[in-house]
Amino acid sequence: MKAAAMAATVATGAGGTILCSQRFRYCSNCNYLLSLNGPTTLGTKSSIFTIKEPLIAGKNRSKLRLGSIIKAADSTQPTTTIDKSVVPDDGGFSLAKVSFGVIGLGVGVTLLSYGFGAYFNILPGSEWSALMLTYGFPLAIIGMALKYAELKPVPCLTYSDAQILREQCATPILKQVRNDVTRYRYGDEQHLDEALKRIFQYGQGGGIPRRSAPVLQKIREEVTEDGKYCLVLVFEAKALQLSDFEQRQAKFASFFGPGITAEVAKGENDLYEVRLISNTTL
Repeated sequence: MKAAAMAATVATGAGGTILCSQRFRYCSNCNYLLSLNGPTTLGTKSSIFTIKEPLIAGKNRSKLRLGSIIKAADSTQPTTTIDKSVVPDDGGFSLAKVSFGVIGLGVGVTLLSYGFGAYFNILPGSEWSALMLTYGFPLAIIGMALKYAELKPVPCLTYSDAQILREQCATPILKQVRNDVTRYRYGDEQHLDEALKRIFQYGQGGGIPRRSAPVLQKIREEVTEDGKYCLVLVFEAKALQLSDFEQRQAKFASFFGPGITAEVAKGENDLYEVRLISNTTL
């Protein structure tokens, strides 16, 4: 058959129905409805056209008419998704994550209790009672002192994509900060105490009073929109404003650098976020 004119728009990889105008030897000036079945590949012989019933006739049948009705059953394009699932702490068992105050107090109280029980013949082992009392008392005292001076670790929220980038893109200082604030510390008033003291200059000219110092509440590991590793420090500061953090943004970058870009933002209620972004990329 010879076509006077044919034009169509076909969706690759999907079946469809095409309206086209053709002239055939056996039927001139007729409009036909063609159906495109099966997988289609433009420019190949895999497209199968089936002539169906003629369309409604009009006065100008000989004119070229073009229309397309595409049914793209599976026309959705695959999209790239970012894994934002939260992963549990993968550090495993570590003594740094164990409270020595709880251990010392528990062992000391246990030795004292058993030692007194053995001394008064309530429990067996009276010959060891003196030794248990001798070591149990100082262990209990040390445990109570450690418990009093204990600074608990802050929660760490880690996303899957950030965990993948951490080893290769996080700077040594960012890794150290993460490890320090997620373990028990003793004797410090708060996490990152030395860093905050230098950045906010407690009691100095242009600084803030120590009682107004921000307190680290949690940290978060995430990936920025341009694919960089980011460690977010979330502080609670009821006596400070966003401007107090903004004017010290360069100091955050300098203290936790090199290779760091610092950004500050206001969070919920009295929370403020300091984003430490690593400039190292894959």
